[in-house]
Amino acid sequence: MSDIIKLLPDSVANQIAAGEVIQRPASAVKEMMENSIDAGANSIKLLIKDAGKTLIQVIDDGSGMSETDARMCFERHATSKINNAKDLFSIRSLGFRGEALASIASIAKVELKTRTKNEQIGTELIVEGSAVKSQNPCQCPIGTSISVKNLFYNTPARRNFLKSDNVERSNIFSEFARIALAYPDIELSYYHNDKLIQKLSPGNLKQRIAGIYGNNYIKKLVPIEEETQIVKINGFIGKPEHSKKKRTEQFFFVNNRYIKSPYLYHALLQAYTDLISEGMHPVYFVFLDINPDLIDVNVHPTKSEIKFQDERFIYQIILASAKRALGKHNISPTLDFERETAFDDIIIDKTKEVKPPQIEVNPDFNPFEEKPRPKPGFGKSLKRDISQDKWEKIFPEKREVRSDLISSNINESKQHQLNVEPGQKSESSDKTNGKFFQVQNRYIACPVKSGLMLIDQQRAHERILFEKFLTDKKNNRVTSQTLLFPEQFSLAENDTQLLLEILNEIIELGFDICEFGKNTFVVNAIPVDVPENENIPALIESLLENFNNNQAELKIDIQTNICRSLARKVAIKHGKSLSDIEMNAIVDSLFACQIPNLTPSGKPTLIIIDAEELSGKFK
Repeated sequence: MSDIIKLLPDSVANQIAAGEVIQRPASAVKEMMENSIDAGANSIKLLIKDAGKTLIQVIDDGSGMSETDARMCFERHATSKINNAKDLFSIRSLGFRGEALASIASIAKVELKTRTKNEQIGTELIVEGSAVKSQNPCQCPIGTSISVKNLFYNTPARRNFLKSDNVERSNIFSEFARIALAYPDIELSYYHNDKLIQKLSPGNLKQRIAGIYGNNYIKKLVPIEEETQIVKINGFIGKPEHSKKKRTEQFFFVNNRYIKSPYLYHALLQAYTDLISEGMHPVYFVFLDINPDLIDVNVHPTKSEIKFQDERFIYQIILASAKRALGKHNISPTLDFERETAFDDIIIDKTKEVKPPQIEVNPDFNPFEEKPRPKPGFGKSLKRDISQDKWEKIFPEKREVRSDLISSNINESKQHQLNVEPGQKSESSDKTNGKFFQVQNRYIACPVKSGLMLIDQQRAHERILFEKFLTDKKNNRVTSQTLLFPEQFSLAENDTQLLLEILNEIIELGFDICEFGKNTFVVNAIPVDVPENENIPALIESLLENFNNNQAELKIDIQTNICRSLARKVAIKHGKSLSDIEMNAIVDSLFACQIPNLTPSGKPTLIIIDAEELSGKFK
């Protein structure tokens, strides 16, 4: 049998490594910017064209490379960060494997220009598919400029698996934001298709967060700080009321390296117990400074995971410091901290004599003596057994609602708010007999012929609004209400691009939104179905968040996605007390829908408990 094991050529081996290191344009951005930081750059420019498919260029003013180093940096496992295996356990630099540039050069056309401060002339190197095409001296400033063109030009299958330009742009900006947050003292610029997207000046962490997410974002955060012999923790965590449904804007940095750690996230989430509702996720920017000897960063191809020598100790420190941060800012009880500050404003005059309060006591009072009951106003004596009186306190008198009186009492505003049109025929009256009552301010209960029907008020209203939005938009019956005072709000770069992409569809639903500067918008009008006291900036952010979630999980058109997102946000929430008229209106509108038993996301809006099941509960 002939030998079958062969040594792969370097070009093939580099492409295999590129599959682990360079998965999309954002991966190349990460590796190139990290190299600039390791080179000691004070200013970094990122230039992107066509979401990184045509061009990715990083320009820095770092130390630069000599002519020999410029040639060596494209070889596999060629690095200046480590010298031997022991160095792997004391890594402070972001890069250390020497794979990034070799992997990028194997799947793209790369142009490198670099010069050190000790040289008058720099070096220009052109590499295509791991092959060096030319190397010549050139004029260039101190530092390094790397241009990656036609990414995945020789691996078309991988290029076809790339997402849309908007998704790839979002991934690129996420990598840019992570670098920017980790190094707030470095000046960073981001251009896309020759348009300046973000320019961040050097400053502290708070200024950098405000530069990326807007000045109003700082109001949503509280500082976290703790220092022990093992780890130093600092940064910001979000207030509970600003938690989000998606795990965005969550950043853990270890020695200024961004990591993903479900274990540490669980520790932080425990501090928010009973402060945020189920399914919500807190925002945080947490930095851990730890001795490199106590961690191992060489456990993942993208270096996004870290092994700690004592994870349980780190877990407890994060949990305790997060609770302390929330408690100090009166978000959670402060009894476990240095002192209670609630009584600081009370001034006590210590010169006056303290006198105890005087309380009059009747020594002849008998708590078991039964007092005569007051007589009723119609002149007859009232005789009632004590046990019967107690039972009636526990079980209030039953109320019945006549369905024939409800329709005449619904005013026009309630019809509009709950999607009940005048003259609309109710299909629920034949099934429910018009007798409704609310359970825990969450469900609408109604007796039916087969047993008991329970309707989830929030899900039912979501279905009603969803079909109304679609119908009104289809029939051009959308109406708006103009705001007395226009609302101004700012968004992060990713959310800004998403809003601009779907702005026309949002306007067709009844919004009047226009741009008002960089990443800033003004709302002049909203749909009539949106409550007047609604927080408009929060509504827009939630709408974009729901839209993003639906876009990632479901393949539905933009119009349906926006209607689903808006209906989910505007629908009445659990915990709202409803009047008899409101409950009747919701039931009528629900059974007038095309699909009354399911929400737009496919969850049930109602259940029916039959008589046999009810009887079985009493056996």
